Amino acid sequence: MKVVILAGGFGTRISEESHLKPKPMIEIGGRPILWHIMKIYNYYGIKEFIVCLGYKGNLIKEYFCNYFLNSNDITIDIEKNIFEFHNKKTEPWKITLIDTGLKTMTGGRLKRVKNFIGNNTFCFTYGDGLCDVNINEIVKFHQENNFEATLTAVRPPGRYGNLNIDKDNIINTFIEKPIEVSGWINGGYFVLEPSALDLIENDSTSWEKDTLEKLILKSKLGAFKHYGFWHPMDTMNDKNKLQHFWDQGKAEWKLW
Repeated sequence: MKVVILAGGFGTRISEESHLKPKPMIEIGGRPILWHIMKIYNYYGIKEFIVCLGYKGNLIKEYFCNYFLNSNDITIDIEKNIFEFHNKKTEPWKITLIDTGLKTMTGGRLKRVKNFIGNNTFCFTYGDGLCDVNINEIVKFHQENNFEATLTAVRPPGRYGNLNIDKDNIINTFIEKPIEVSGWINGGYFVLEPSALDLIENDSTSWEKDTLEKLILKSKLGAFKHYGFWHPMDTMNDKNKLQHFWDQGKAEWKLW
């Protein structure tokens, strides 16, 4: 099974770092968030990736072209032009990096890589969200229900802390940014049939606003409810929070 990852947006809400690099290359724990997402899929045995590039896509290409070089210790004999790698750390991945345009919308980017996907069920996600969802269970749910597309439905993290105040105006509990108790949102981590791509018209098509609406009208969009960890990286506050989870050993998405 293949995974398509959107990695071409401008990341304007996290411009503190995205003015230098594409958002999927912003680091958590010394590694790009894109790498973390790929490690999640790798944990479930999915090792083939199609990455949709756009804004500063050359930096993503350079990262993976130099992955082996930068991940290992090396001795260089300059006179003989010989390179000796010592620890030889690597990943069992096949990565296809495709320039899908600077201003192409999300649906359009997906449409542009159709020829690389093939005719089989595939996974699809954004390059800026981390989750501990069981990918195998989503795929099974998708296939058992004969959907054209299945999204991971999540409850978003609250934006503000919750207070429990008793009748004497004494605070009994305080929960810092709890998970919302009502409402579901699109958490990404899709499973799709190739036929869903036929609903995408062109580069200007939004996957969320246009294509998902068409799937809803066909009753072919399923929701896999995930009650575990999910967190986006839309802002610097989100990035810092994910970094804090990593530093404290509480990175729930770290399944490997």
